[in-house]
Formats: sequence, C-alpha cells, structure tokens
Amino acid sequence: MLVLVTGATGLVGEAICKKLIENSIKVKALVRPNSNTFALQNSCPTIEFVDGDINDIFSIENAIKEVDFVVHAAGLVSFAPKDKEKLEKVNVEGTENIVNTCLYTQVKKIIFISSIAALGRPSSVPEDTLTAEIDENQKWEDSDLNSNYAVSKYKAECEVWRGVAEGLPAVVFNPTIILGEGDWNKSSTQLFKYVWDENKFST
Repeated sequence: MLVLVTGATGLVGEAICKKLIENSIKVKALVRPNSNTFALQNSCPTIEFVDGDINDIFSIENAIKEVDFVVHAAGLVSFAPKDKEKLEKVNVEGTENIVNTCLYTQVKKIIFISSIAALGRPSSVPEDTLTAEIDENQKWEDSDLNSNYAVSKYKAECEVWRGVAEGLPAVVFNPTIILGEGDWNKSSTQLFKYVWDENKFST
C-alpha cells in the first residue's frame, strides 16, 4: 500500500505520516521545494519526498503515480482579512486540484482533513441559552459569524463531496483545535509556548 500525504510538514500531516509508517505503510509526501522537512525526515526516515504544490496540477499528477490512497491535510489557516484570496487559492482551488487528480488517476480513496469551521455557525441561537450545539448534521448557513477561513474550508469540502458524486470514495474529518507534539512556533502548538511564557491573558 502506498499513501500520498499533502501538508506532511504540518502538525497533523506529520502525525499522520508517523502513524502510517509505524504501521508499515509506505508514504509519499508532497512538499513545496522551500518547505522545512528537517523534523519530518527525523521522525519519518523512510518517507519519500516529492516536490510539488497543491496549486500545481502537473506536480500533483506526478506525485499521485502508483498511489493507492491520498490524505489531503494541506491547507492555510488564517483569520486575517488580508488573506481572503490566499485562503481561496490554497484551500478551495488546491482541494479542487487534488480531487480532480484523484478522480483522473482513480485512487482508492481520499481522506480529507477539514475543520469544524467548515460546519459553519447558525445564523441565530435560542435566546434562553445563547448557545448552539453543532455537529456534522449542521446545515451551512451564510452568516457574518463565519470567518473567511470557515468559508474556504466549507467550499473545499464541497469540492470533496462533488468528487464523491462523481465516483470518488472519500472520508472527511472535522477536527477542532488540535494539540500535540510539535514545533511550539507553528500552528496550534503555539498555545504551549504562550502558556510557557506566562502571559497574563488568555481566551
């Protein structure tokens, strides 16, 4: 079995690669040429690196050759308004490229790491509690409460479900904040450094 992992240098992607390799599964990682792969090489010495980008269809086609499964964990997380177009480019168009290539090459399944943000927020909540319970059955509603990041992940999921409608087997995960072993200067693990630095305020 051969699995291609996108976003392998990220917190989730690296953990997935390690778990796959621990279970004697061969792993290819699609990484941008300027990516820092030092930690991943140390934790996954048998991993095969393939230069490419999820916004470059030709590099995706090259990476997916002879692959059985694809774990698509690559994505941009940002809540800065200035990154709206970049979120669309990476999260939506990048996922569209992955899905289309998976359909073309007929991989056995794609596993998409989405986000709880893709479930959206209800436009109104009960006045007596001012809270709402959200699960995978939550219907997306256009709302000012949804960030550009949430919209991009929702639209990315739509690309995966479109792929399913066209015959691509898929699984979608919607994690919340992910904490774990990793670089304290990247992603959600920055929370550990924030606490370690004894900052006085936190949400």
